[in-house]
Formats: sequence, structure tokens, C-alpha cells
Amino acid sequence: MNASDAVPPSGAASDRALVRVVRAEAARIVAALTSSLGNFDLAEEAVADAVAEALLRWRAIGVPPNPGAWLTTAARRNALDRLRREKRYRQKLEILAERPDAEQAEIDERLPLLFGCCHPALSPSAQLALTLRAVCGLTTEQIARATLSAPTAVGQRIVRAKRKIAAAGIPLRIPIDTERASRLDIVLTVISVMYNEAHLVRGGGAGADRDLADDALWLAQVVAGALPQEPEAHGLVSLLQFHRSREPARAFGGELVILADQDRSRWDPALVAAAHRSLAQAAALRRPGRWQLHAAIAACHSDAKTARDTDWNQIVVLYDMLLDYDPSPVVRLNRAVARAETRGAAAALADIDELATALDGFHLWHAVRAHLLRHLGRRDEALAEDAIASELTSNEAERRLLESRGERVPGDTSVS
Repeated sequence: MNASDAVPPSGAASDRALVRVVRAEAARIVAALTSSLGNFDLAEEAVADAVAEALLRWRAIGVPPNPGAWLTTAARRNALDRLRREKRYRQKLEILAERPDAEQAEIDERLPLLFGCCHPALSPSAQLALTLRAVCGLTTEQIARATLSAPTAVGQRIVRAKRKIAAAGIPLRIPIDTERASRLDIVLTVISVMYNEAHLVRGGGAGADRDLADDALWLAQVVAGALPQEPEAHGLVSLLQFHRSREPARAFGGELVILADQDRSRWDPALVAAAHRSLAQAAALRRPGRWQLHAAIAACHSDAKTARDTDWNQIVVLYDMLLDYDPSPVVRLNRAVARAETRGAAAALADIDELATALDGFHLWHAVRAHLLRHLGRRDEALAEDAIASELTSNEAERRLLESRGERVPGDTSVS
């Protein structure tokens, strides 16, 4: 690269460009180097060094014409330097030198890395932390903030996960045949958890962590784009697009606004249309699954011009179908909320009381119970349940909503 080809220096602009490039390219470069070297740690350290180098160099000389290629070349050079310093990797150095530049590779190498990070041998918290670090390029501090964890705990979690991958010889590859479906479901679950974490940011405001939410949607689209014949991948994209479309109406004046009270004119019509296209793409493959059904429920809410127009009968049917794929207590709780609209509060209360053992520590279970008790005229019991729900939530905006609400309950699904 010739310095004269670079965009004129601007610290803030180059930093923003670097953030975009890291999001788009870092995981691919890590995956390519890992494939060449067989060493996850070395690849990640080489890319981290390249990002640090870019932060300083781009501020001084400007953003290069091809920033992704610049980062790839710098990471590859860093890896070579490290290998040269460590003679025991000399044989692998020859392998790396024979490979073409990573920027010329045509396949998307982020997917094998993502499947490796979401290997079932790792705990769910480790899967999420490692994905945010290796695939999305978040720092330890950013991951800690997003997951409401201490930075030291996140750092240890990531180190242990990488050691386990190395010790167990977990390959970075896309599974095939029957193994793919179960492994893909874990990948999609991790992405959905990532999206949910965006709505649990610290502080008193009700706004979401938009960067993390964007990362989750972007990652879901990467998976769906690389695996176009997997309907569930398109289903998750659709679900996240529906929920993302409501984001402008979800918080107002720093306070949460429940779905029934949201100003629907603020919903993003382009994202709603994109969500419908993604859902249609999934349905065309004729293999229904839980993410498609979650998206179909979200579509029912988006199609209603007002909350009163919501087709609750259709939503209950969709929840009944969803239970075949996901009989979790949270899905049954959401189904009870829908049944309250079609069968009345007493029937719904009986449903959720059956979930007491499983969800006694979940604030929304108490919040829904309070809502139903209030409808049945059991005001004192409702107030007691509201108080418990308020104590259990860790989100200040949600706590204010619970303490001030009268009759309503938040959310229609776990990722609202």
C-alpha cells in the first residue's frame, strides 16, 4: 500500500472505519489463520495485534483503500513474526507461506469459527463469551458490560473455553448431515441470547445496546447467507428483524413502553418488510421449526394495526405448535399470556401456576401472575407478586415499569 492512496487522517473517522472492518473481517481472518496454523490462540493474538496497529497507523496516515486487506496482511505478518520467534512452529510456518493471501479466499470462513465457539462441550456462558470475542471482535470489557459479568470472570471464561477447544481437539468446521441440525440450533440460540443481552444494559435508561443488537442481527444474517438451505437460520433472521423494527417505539423518554402501548407508526416498515421476506424464504423450504414459529408469532403482532386488532387465536395456535419444538417453561408462560386473551384470566392463571417450580425465580412469571390476579380482582395478591417481580429484575427501567404499571405485562416472547 502506498501512503498517498490513503484517505486523509481523521481520528474519529478512522476509528469508526476500524470498528466496521473489525466487525466484518476479524472473524474471517481469525478463522483463516486458525485453519492454516491449527492454533486458535496464535491466530487471535495476531489479529488483535493487527487491530492495535491499525488503530495507531490509520489515525496517522488515514484509512487505507482496502482496509480489510490491510488488516489481513498485518495479521498474517504478525503470525509469521510470532512463528519465527517460536522455532517449534517452523514447520507450520512453511504451510502458512504456501497458502494464498486470506483476502483472496472466496469462502466465508467465519462459519467454522462460529460453530467451534458454540460447540456443545462448552457451557452456554462460555459459548456466548467466546462468540462475542472471536467472531464479533468485542473486548473483554465490552463482553462483561453486555453480559452483566465481571471482566475478570469473562476473561477467565474465555481462556478456559479456548483451552478446552485445544485440549479436546475440537475442530473448527461446519457439521454435516444429522449433526448439523442440533449444532445449528445451538448457534442460533447463542445469537438469540446475544440479542436478548442487548436489552439488559446497565443504567437507568430503557434504550438497548444497539451495537450488540446489530451484531446479533448481522451474525444471524451471516449464518443464513452461508447456509441458505437452512430454514431455521432464516427464521431467526426474521424474528430479530421483527423485534428490531419495534426498537424505535420500545423506549420513550428513557422509559420502557410495553408492546400494547407502543406507537406503531414508529415501527420501521422496511425492517418489517424484510422480516416478512425472511419468513417467506424459510417457509418455502418446508421444514418448520421453533425459530420460524417465534417469527410467525412476531409477525402476528406486526400485522395488527392496533393492539386490539391482534389475532390472539392465531397466536395461541402458533404457540401450541411451538410447544412441539420447544416445550420450555418460558414458551408455556408466553402461551399463557396469549390464552388469557382468548380463554380469560382464570384459565391462564391455572396454566402459569403449573410453572411455579420452574419459574419461581423469573421476574416475568411473577409479573404475569400479578396481571392475571388483578384481572380476577385479587388486588392484594397482585401487589405482592408485583413487588417480587420488581425485586428480581436487574434492569432499572424494567423495575420502574413494574413498580408503576397498573394492569399490563411486558413482552410477548423471550426476545421482545
